[in-house]
Amino acid sequence: MTLLRVVTYNIHKGVQGIGPRRRLEIHNLAHAVAQLDADIVCLQEVRKMHHGEAQYFPHWPELPQADFLAPDGYEAVYRTNAYTKHGEHGNAMLSRWPVLNHQHEDMSDHRFEQRGLLHVEVQTNGHTVHVVVVHLGLIKASRVRQLVQLKRYIAREIPSGAPLVIAGDFNDWGQLVHESLGAIGLQSCTQEAVATFPSRLPLGQLDHIFVRHLVPRSVHVPRGGNWGRMSDHLPLIAEFDLS
Repeated sequence: MTLLRVVTYNIHKGVQGIGPRRRLEIHNLAHAVAQLDADIVCLQEVRKMHHGEAQYFPHWPELPQADFLAPDGYEAVYRTNAYTKHGEHGNAMLSRWPVLNHQHEDMSDHRFEQRGLLHVEVQTNGHTVHVVVVHLGLIKASRVRQLVQLKRYIAREIPSGAPLVIAGDFNDWGQLVHESLGAIGLQSCTQEAVATFPSRLPLGQLDHIFVRHLVPRSVHVPRGGNWGRMSDHLPLIAEFDLS
């Protein structure tokens, strides 16, 4: 039996605040990610590069954020979801275990929101675990269509008997995601809602981890300290048994 520790975290592009009061949090996030001691870290709103922020912040990392956040010995996988005037951002996955393969699919539902999924295959103690990192849209109708697309992708690309993790920021305050993914045999790591947003005063759970052929063992959302400062989301940490 292998214990698999998975985290999902929307890092808000490593910057908090707006205008001249915004502050760089990517260095604090790097320390925080290392402290999580996870096997798999699923990240959303990750910058590959941004010329404007690099000029504004004197300590802006030279590395893309996924590589900068990866603890020693981890492999970073990043794929772009959105291209903006000064840069680009997307989803990333950091893995303590060897990465076998990865691919990306565009999930943009309209021209005002660029979204995507990142699919990574990880080798863990003789098992191939499929990990899909998502960041769904702000509009409910978009999320409905994106969930349909996600389920089609799973049916097409992931063997039905393979261990599967779906993690990310689903931007949904209700039961839509649970009902949609539950219909194809995916189980949430939480029995009841665990608030992850907004980080300073968490009111709802936008961040989720769903699994198939893994057994949920524990779930935790860290609070206090700097967790309320580093991003507008809190990380969701879950442990699973992989037989």
